[in-house]
Amino acid sequence: MAKTVADVMTPNPLVIDPDAPLKDAIALLARERIGGLPVVDRGGKLVGFISETDIIWQESGVTPPAYITILDSVIYLENPARYEKELHKALGQTVGEVMSKGPIVTIAPDRTISEAARLMNQKRVHRLPVLDESKTMIGILTCGDIIRVMATSPEDED
Repeated sequence: MAKTVADVMTPNPLVIDPDAPLKDAIALLARERIGGLPVVDRGGKLVGFISETDIIWQESGVTPPAYITILDSVIYLENPARYEKELHKALGQTVGEVMSKGPIVTIAPDRTISEAARLMNQKRVHRLPVLDESKTMIGILTCGDIIRVMATSPEDED
């Protein structure tokens, strides 16, 4: 029988509040040697995800969008909304200001590991928050979890 997400996920994963200072998230990621944290509100509902990629905007800085001026009008050659989003991340001081808000790719605990792996590949994500029927986060599944299953499973399994 194929293993399910519930069989492999990490239950009760580390989470962080959107009002937490960004420095707390950075310290937690570094201390635990993980690449991201689910962001949950006080009711336990998933509201975002903060990853190393979100945080490195603090160091990388932001490049303004290219533009040209014609007859005192500014024409942006790139979407200026992207610049505003990057600037907000670069200057953010709380988890909520820097986190990725969505849509967040999630999975149910009764799905198979094959389905989870396919979803991760399709959506290009490295971790999936696991939500129960009431949309409360009950666990997290990472690429590493799937790799560990593959390493311990006989080759003839699904």
